Amino acid sequence: MALMNIKSKYILKQIFNHINLNIFLNIIRYNKSFQQKLNIDISDYKLNSKIIIEIESNSNYGYINLEDENINHLYNDDNKIKIEKDYKKGNEKIKYIKIIIDRDIKTVKELFSSCYSLQKMKIISYNNDIEDMSGMFLECLYLKELDLSHLYTKKVKNMESMFRGCSSLRKLNISNFNTENVENMEDLFNRCSSLKELDISSFNTYRVTNMRGIFSFCTNIEKLDISHFRTDNLIVASSIFYECSSLKEINLSNFNTNNVKEMDYMFKKCSSLKEINLSNFNTSKVEYMISMFEDCSSLKELNISNFNTQEVTLMNSMFSGCSSLKELDLSNFNTKKTALMHNMFKNCHSLKKINLKSFNTKNVEDMSMMFYGCSSLEELDLSSFSTKKVRNMGSMFKGCSKLKNLNISNFKISKETKIINMLENCDALNESDKSLKMKPSCICI
Repeated sequence: MALMNIKSKYILKQIFNHINLNIFLNIIRYNKSFQQKLNIDISDYKLNSKIIIEIESNSNYGYINLEDENINHLYNDDNKIKIEKDYKKGNEKIKYIKIIIDRDIKTVKELFSSCYSLQKMKIISYNNDIEDMSGMFLECLYLKELDLSHLYTKKVKNMESMFRGCSSLRKLNISNFNTENVENMEDLFNRCSSLKELDISSFNTYRVTNMRGIFSFCTNIEKLDISHFRTDNLIVASSIFYECSSLKEINLSNFNTNNVKEMDYMFKKCSSLKEINLSNFNTSKVEYMISMFEDCSSLKELNISNFNTQEVTLMNSMFSGCSSLKELDLSNFNTKKTALMHNMFKNCHSLKKINLKSFNTKNVEDMSMMFYGCSSLEELDLSSFSTKKVRNMGSMFKGCSKLKNLNISNFKISKETKIINMLENCDALNESDKSLKMKPSCICI
């Protein structure tokens, strides 16, 4: 390990003017006179290099050190550099360093991953060949400010988890990011829970195929402008806004979903979102809608009459916890390929009206807790339901305390099907339906 502390700015300037980074690290390692705590500033250094990295550490969480073996990778085919934490007692803590990389590299994957000592950083890059920035700042838990306004990203293809887990990050300048060649943005800002605003106006997303979890757990962002996003090639849209719990408005009018196959957890726990316009959504290729709107507790209206669900196999928990929704028209839903519907409308406490007449449930295997806690629902027509393949109906209508009319005339329940608590606390059911509650065996096959 090479502990980097420099006493003299003049000496530092002379060193950087005459030798490369590797030689510099070795001088630091063996020269004790340099190993004293001091901020490093080489702002007047005449740059001929590819990348400058300025780092400020949080002295409360240890000093920064560089693993020499990984530094050496800059000069071979592995193309890696890594800065790691170190908690050894008795060593001086680095407050600020600036590193210059003067070689062409293709990847900075996980470059600063889990560097818990980092607090502030600025990277300047005039030109480089970097294609992979995945995990570059992954789990930098105490990083508060990051200036990447001069980071050259034109050739980057992979930004997966680039800022994931930067939970203390309050300032992030990526205003000049060129993302025209990026294909993977999965978990890009996942768990950046301290960010209140995010300027991504420069983003070109035309080539992006994967956005899974891109803004997941950004719990403090209230407004997000992605109206300029071009998503013609997007395939994975799962968990994009998962637990963006402060998000109050979002413009998806230009969001192209023609090729999207996965929308599971897309808006889950967007608990402050009161309305959302999805009228432009093409869902003809979507296969997964698990928990798509789960716990969108402030959502009062939801128009998805344009949804084409012909390929959807999983709908479980799709509207679970949408406690402010009063009505839901799903008359256009094609569910012939759907296998799972458990928890689909669970705890939709305000739901009074729902149209499920188009539902084809011949391939559904699980309906447990499907209407659990729909305490405002008074009428439910499930006469179109086929239940031959269903093996679990446990607590299916439990807690539907105002339900007066329930049409399940075509239900066929096998002896193997779980029906425990199926109609528990359905106190308003009429007498004919109570016979099911008292003698479920009468409709067994």
